Amino acid sequence: MSNEMDAMAAIAKQGFRPGNVPAGQTAEVKDTETRSRSIVGQVTFDLTDLEVRGLGSNPADPSNSPFIVAEDEEYELSVNVTFNRSPLTELLMCLGTRIIIDFGLEGYGRKAPEVDVQATLVTRKGQYDYHLVHRAVARRDGLKPGLYEIGAVATVGPVENECTTKIWGHGYIKEVLLEVYPANQD
Repeated sequence: MSNEMDAMAAIAKQGFRPGNVPAGQTAEVKDTETRSRSIVGQVTFDLTDLEVRGLGSNPADPSNSPFIVAEDEEYELSVNVTFNRSPLTELLMCLGTRIIIDFGLEGYGRKAPEVDVQATLVTRKGQYDYHLVHRAVARRDGLKPGLYEIGAVATVGPVENECTTKIWGHGYIKEVLLEVYPANQD
């Protein structure tokens, strides 16, 4: 055997250590080594367009804002969730990943309580943009006359199939105002 072959055999026995590679050789651990640190990419999402609006057809004043509702009026909270497009995101959308939006309505003053409501859906193959909506009557959700500040927390995960996993991410968006006034003051 040549000296070069002996040196390579000695390196193979000892295992790779930086500095023990003969001149002219590459510093590989094995002759077929390949390493990829991000084969499927990251999954990210954005929360945007937190909105609230009254759905009544007979407002107290036609010039009223949709942010002012009667306590017996139907209203709607909504937010958009947009995912990036990576191979991993594509897989998670296809697997049916649960998205939960917890809307927090924090009342200002003693008479306006803090109320939490929820919207949820399961992702679909090939869809990366979602609009989650909670629709109800203000009184049924526990809203009393007063002013409310609204925020939303997103929880993404787990998947809804036999390969269920942990929750992958959370997000937060805030500060939309809603005023609720007593019913029958139209």
